[in-house]
Amino acid sequence: MTEQYPYVTRLDIKFQHLELIDFPAIVRECKDKWFNQTLTKVNDSVVRVGIVEGEYHWHKHEDDDEFFFVLEGQLLIDLEDRTIELNPNQGVTITKGIMHRPRAPRKTVMLMVETSAIQPTGN
Repeated sequence: MTEQYPYVTRLDIKFQHLELIDFPAIVRECKDKWFNQTLTKVNDSVVRVGIVEGEYHWHKHEDDDEFFFVLEGQLLIDLEDRTIELNPNQGVTITKGIMHRPRAPRKTVMLMVETSAIQPTGN
């Protein structure tokens, strides 16, 4: 049985190549506390926007690395032995197989780059 989480995760590709992506409009329209939307596909990877506040659950991705880049706010990524703090214009890649938990003490807007096959809630 698949676990259910209180997040809004949209895996459909919202914007095709050559289509303008308006971040302020996406942020304005978001009413959810933890929202992810796939924006576009680049080769075998996808670019997602995350508009988040609060905590995600501990998880890992066995076969996929995951890149986080903060545009607004602050993202804390807890690892088993430390916490990585990301502020605007900072990013980090989490290596596949590493247990992690993203959390945002206040509303945060970030970009994520990952393979199109990734399961966002982990495996």
